[in-house]
Amino acid sequence: MSSTAELGDVLRALAQLRTGVDELYARYGDTPVVRRVENDLQRLEIDVSELSTVAPGPPPQRSRGGRDTARGGGAEGRPPGEQEIVEVPDTPYVPSWWRGVDDEGVGGQSARQD
Repeated sequence: MSSTAELGDVLRALAQLRTGVDELYARYGDTPVVRRVENDLQRLEIDVSELSTVAPGPPPQRSRGGRDTARGGGAEGRPPGEQEIVEVPDTPYVPSWWRGVDDEGVGGQSARQD
């Protein structure tokens, strides 16, 4: 697919999104959440219009898993595109670890541990 066809697809999608945002304004009025959606849409429209002036780059390389390696990952010791998995235990923390630590949620006052 040529970049012109791709941009055309995105422009059609943005036009549909514009219609949806206009309907949100009609239903919910000028509320902060609708304004944020409108702002996001305007940003997308600006970015897509800028894309029409940029020459396409090389296609992203694919790893064996089918993920783009150009989008991150690939730390040392792992194949490109492979994300590090960090396990977080669901066991409770030991309360003594937190003794003497300020509890900022209640004004930064340390609880007494007598």
